[in-house]
Amino acid sequence: MAVYSMTGYAGTLATASQSGPSTTHLAVELRSVNGRFLDLVLKLPEELRGLEPALREQLSAAFRRGKIELRMGTQRDADTAWPEPSTDQLNRLSRLDSTVRSWLGDARPLSVNEALNWCRSGAVTERLDEVALEAAAKAITGLREARAREGAKLVTTLTDRTARLRELAVQAEPLVPAVVKRQQERFLERWNEALAAAGAASSIPIESLQERALNEAAAMAIRIDVAEELSRLRAHLDEIDRLLKAGGELGKRLDFLIQELHREANTMGSKSAALELTGISVEMKVLIEQMREQVQNIE
Repeated sequence: MAVYSMTGYAGTLATASQSGPSTTHLAVELRSVNGRFLDLVLKLPEELRGLEPALREQLSAAFRRGKIELRMGTQRDADTAWPEPSTDQLNRLSRLDSTVRSWLGDARPLSVNEALNWCRSGAVTERLDEVALEAAAKAITGLREARAREGAKLVTTLTDRTARLRELAVQAEPLVPAVVKRQQERFLERWNEALAAAGAASSIPIESLQERALNEAAAMAIRIDVAEELSRLRAHLDEIDRLLKAGGELGKRLDFLIQELHREANTMGSKSAALELTGISVEMKVLIEQMREQVQNIE
């Protein structure tokens, strides 16, 4: 299943002709940007306002998230001749005229020019609704394809970042035991120096002080050991890669996983007791922030 971006553009042109030389051209544009939910904005000409419910239904069936703007515009060629009205149109117009004049006695009769204009607009409107829905369907298909192409690029970008984060985790892993051991030794050296300086002034037995020093050194080792954070970071990266391969609607889940990645990288930075690990943590956070920006665009 594809991964869809929430950004994209699509447009289509269509033509609706009435019986005669008069022709109506229709332009449909769809623009999409990222959003937490599905937000539809329709900008339609007055003659197509009645299509809004059907257009919203089409869009809701095709998309789940994003702010989508649909814009329609019509343009008619200059008429060089009058269309020939149909019998149904004339019968309907006659009934309407009779109804209006029965209620409004002062209403004047329709002129031939007014009757022909009404028949012409009626013929175009009936055909235009059908053409507009077909054109909208084509534009929606085009927008889905555009969002899929953009989504494929996002997947490539995110996969590159997860691969780099794995490399950094591999670099950090062998550093952890050495850093922990070095810090423990430094802690015990300072403790022994403090004991020597205290000398006989202390009333606590030397064995108790040494045992306490070892306990403190062990506690410090636990505090600065980032092996657990590296393990959780790898688990989150595995889940991100799995979701990207599965595809579908995964933007919100990816956003949550990015937050978890950032938490692990922050913890590594705060617990780091060596310059090497601090540098790795900073680079990780830069990559994770880049991923966060990309994930904001995934449906």
